[in-house]
This record gives sequence, structure tokens and C-alpha cells, in this order.
Amino acid sequence: MTDNPPTTLTITERALVEVNGIEVIEESERTARPSDLFWPWFAANVSVFGMSYAAFVYGFGISFAQAVVVAVVGVVLSFFLCGVIAIAGKRGSAPTMVLSRAAFGVDGQKVPGVVSWLVSIGWETFLAIMAVLATATVFRELGWADGTATKVIATLVVTALIVLASVAGYHTIMRLQSVLTWVTGAITIVYIAMTLHLVDLSTVTLRESGSTESVIGALVMVMTGFGLGWINIAADWSRYQKRSASGAAIVFWNTLGGALPVVLLVGYGLLLVGSRPDLEEGIANDPIGTLATILPTWFLVPFLLAAVLALVSGAVLGIYSSGLTLLSLGVDIPRPAAAGLDGLILTAGTIWVVFFAESFLAPFQSFLITLGVPLAAWAGILMADIALRRRSYDERALFDADGRYGAWDWTSVGTMVVASVLGWGLVINLFADAASWNNWQGYLLGPLGLGGREGTWAYANVGVLVALVLGFVVTYAARRATVRRQEAGQARTEDPAVAP
Repeated sequence: MTDNPPTTLTITERALVEVNGIEVIEESERTARPSDLFWPWFAANVSVFGMSYAAFVYGFGISFAQAVVVAVVGVVLSFFLCGVIAIAGKRGSAPTMVLSRAAFGVDGQKVPGVVSWLVSIGWETFLAIMAVLATATVFRELGWADGTATKVIATLVVTALIVLASVAGYHTIMRLQSVLTWVTGAITIVYIAMTLHLVDLSTVTLRESGSTESVIGALVMVMTGFGLGWINIAADWSRYQKRSASGAAIVFWNTLGGALPVVLLVGYGLLLVGSRPDLEEGIANDPIGTLATILPTWFLVPFLLAAVLALVSGAVLGIYSSGLTLLSLGVDIPRPAAAGLDGLILTAGTIWVVFFAESFLAPFQSFLITLGVPLAAWAGILMADIALRRRSYDERALFDADGRYGAWDWTSVGTMVVASVLGWGLVINLFADAASWNNWQGYLLGPLGLGGREGTWAYANVGVLVALVLGFVVTYAARRATVRRQEAGQARTEDPAVAP
């Protein structure tokens, strides 16, 4: 697959399309190497939260061996898909949702753009909430005040760190992430060393094996909770790559940076939680704080530092990209203001959950599965579009509804809608009591002979995978001629001597 130079813009034209944070990156600024992608993805995922995820995996009633397979396959595959999306950033040097216009049309992109913004807002708020709750738990373990005042201060500090770093922009974030990788990684290694004596292999291996449906359900949850949760921002961090950078190298470093820490941490969590079933209940309400309760007092402060920094690191990526998504939707404000607006929403969401909500993990996971279906459909469509293209994107057309990508690509929009409707019919709300507003899904499980909402296949949530595969296959088949026509016109524009 080769990437030819795109249609470039004059200085005057570039000023017209430079809508604050979503402008096409100048060639002179594209100095990043594929290996640079390792740092933001590793730093954002080397969080002890990964250990907590072991409790959610075991919640599907599967054995340790099955859980290990689920963790490795689900994590690596989901971050590999992120790497594929990241190739678009190298080809078009613009944010993910701007590049999505090539597949959906300049205006049609707003359909997946809204879903992307909601997912990013949800994730960054979730990470901020966990940081605040972990702070309160560690303070309680230290014998310090852990009441309202502590939570208020923690909320202000955490949200301020996230917003300030996001406003600072790409280069500051990249430097910050490279430092956080070493700090959080080192403290996490110490945590493992200090809790290793609690691992009891005889207890871990006593867990009985689960059904095929349970294994698939755990796999979908892992994919949605990790790589697929980041996939809508994957190209945001590769847009500074040199145009000559290897696509395979971008996929490799993206996958390695995201998957390596998660596989190791979830794997250790499976050993630890499998040895201490009493941790599972606590993790459901306070994932990270619960892990602190088994530590000696003197290590609680370093543990808290690592946990909060890792969560802040992940939230910074989310809020920076959610700001870019807002701009791609046509919100005409400066990028710092977009980050500030998202920061206000994040703060409000954190305050509501920390001080008023009785439970947040269950509703959040229900929300995640629901938005995971259309997000998976979008990802399949964009990956097929990337696979079909042989040239870099036409930069000007990404910002012109009258250009070669058009205002609406009804094939892509229709595919996303249909894939989402089918996908929602094949997932259920696993948290019916805590999120009763989401009990409308699963309407195809009965008609398709899969046992209905109470059947064993209901908990597999195969709708996410169906939406992903359907989005890719339909797009690859139905839009092949469209992409070839677009690229033929682009070639004639760049080189008038090229024959029709």
C-alpha cells in the first residue's frame, strides 16, 4: 500500500481551514517517529485499574485459564484495531473525526462524531471519578480525613490537572506521558512485588470453566473496555508522524504501547483477585481504592500517586481529543475553550457520582456497551475505508462539503445505522437494576433463536462484534467503487497529465 503526496494547501487556503485545533498539520511539524506512539498509549494504560478489571472478567463465571485467553486476545486485538485507525492520522495529519469525513462526508461525519464525543466524555469522567474515590480510600487507610472536604479537594485537584494538561496541547502531553510512564510503571512494579505473597495458585485454579457464551461475553467486555474505548481518538496521536513513516510500524508501536501494560496488569489481577475473592465486592464500588487496602501503610502514598497520575494520564488523552471532536462537529470556539467546556462537564459528572450517586460502575458499563455498538460499527467502516485507499487524503476536501468526499456518504451513514440497530438487538443490559433505563436492548435474541434476553447467548453481547464486522464487510464491498473514483479524481487534480 503506497501513500502519494496529497493535494496541498496554500498559506491563504490553510488559514481558511485551520479551525483552531483541527487544522491539517504542516509538513515541517511532522517530525514524530512511530516509536513515539509507545509513550502516550503505555502511560495512559499502565494503571492499577487494569488489575481491577480481573474482577469484572471473573464476573462472567469463567476459569483462570479462560480469563487469561480473554485478556490476551481481547486486549491485543482491540489495540491492534486502534493501530489500524492510527494509520489514517499519518495519511491525513488531522484528528480522527476529521479524517472520518472521507468515509462519511463532511457533514455526515457528525453522526459518528456525536457518539465519539459522548464516549470520550464518559471515559474521562470515569477516570476522574476513580481517582477521587481512590484518594478518599487511601486517606481512610492512612487514618486521615476521608469525608466531604477530602473528596472536594481531590475533585478540584484531579480535574484541574486533567484540564490544564489538555489545554497545553500535543507536545506537552507527549513529554508528560513519557515521564509518567516511568513513574507509574516503577510504582506499579513495586505494588506487584509487595502483594505477590498473596497469590495462591491452588485457589486460583479451583475456579470452574464457563460456557462459550460466557467467554465471548468477557472478551467483548475487555475489548470494549480497553482498545475499543480508545479507538475513536487513535489518529489524534499519529497526525504528527512523518508521511514516510511505515504504516506497519505505527500499528506495531500503537498496539505494543497500549496492550503491553494492560495484559500484564490484568494477568496479575487475575492471579490476585482469583486468590482473594473478597476483593471482588469492593472492586465493584471502588476499583482502585480496594486494591490499596491490602498494602502496608507506608506504601499507600506512593500507590495513590501512581494510581492518580495514571488515571489523569488517560483522562488527558480523552479530554484533549473530545475537544477536537467538538470542533469537528462545528462548534466554533478555540481549542482551549473546547477543553475547558469538556472540563466543566467532567467536573460536574465527577461531583454528581462522588457525592450523590449510589453506584456508578454498573451504569457506566451499561452505557459503555450501548455506545460500544455504534462505535464498533464506525470503526469497521473507517478501517475498511483505510484498507481501500491507496493515496493520502485530499486535505482540502476534508473541510469542503462540496469537495470530492461530499457532504453526506449515505452508504456509510446507512451502514452505521443498520449495523447499530442489529448490534443493539444482540446485546443486553447486564446491569438491569442499576441502569433500568437501558433495558430496551436484546430485541433480536428471541426472534433469532438465541434464547431471548434470559438465554445463555444474551450475556455474550455479540452485537458489538457483529456491528464491527458488518461495518467493515459492507463498506469494503459497497464503497470500493466510490473510493476508486475519489482517488482517480484526486490523481488528475494533482497531476493533470494523468489520463481519465
